[in-house]
Amino acid sequence: MTPEGMKLGAEAAQLLAAADCCEIEPGLSDAELRRIEEEYGFEFADDHRAFLAAGLPVSQPPEEGATWGNPWPDWRHGDPAKLREQLEWPVEGIVVAVQHGYWHPGWGQRPAGADDAVREAKTMLARVPKLVPVYAHRFLPAGHGSHGHPVLSIWGTDIIYYGADLGDYVNHEFDDFSAHTPDDWNPRATVAFWQDFLS
Repeated sequence: MTPEGMKLGAEAAQLLAAADCCEIEPGLSDAELRRIEEEYGFEFADDHRAFLAAGLPVSQPPEEGATWGNPWPDWRHGDPAKLREQLEWPVEGIVVAVQHGYWHPGWGQRPAGADDAVREAKTMLARVPKLVPVYAHRFLPAGHGSHGHPVLSIWGTDIIYYGADLGDYVNHEFDDFSAHTPDDWNPRATVAFWQDFLS
């Protein structure tokens, strides 16, 4: 891991612990992180990896009407099917949008038939950069050797910034965001395809 990524992840973990909003178990070991990456077919970004190594957030009181009973991915003991579902959330949201008429401009001409459009979209989506859940529908891009990406909130094609980086995200989600937001807050997307949904 890069020193900058380790520092960012450790700082975000300290902010989460100080927010006292959830149960935090001991962090994931290197062996656990490698197993997760092999099992689910992605690599954590360096700051995300350091965040989870510092402490694994696993639960908090449920919110009424929440999409997830537990929004924290429990990488140690979680149900593999539910973890895969959470990992697939961003792509599945785009597929649903395609079923309702959406078509990404970079994919060329949309096939005439709805089934053909969905099939083509799935082929194209298999090539886009993977996103990894941080909490509920908040995601970071995957990738060893990378860090400092904005955290994205993803609901279908409704994609917004939810933090300029992981630490900023923790402030946004679990603290008084307005008290910490600089006047010049202006995150910049860093990952292909997904950045096309952000203005």
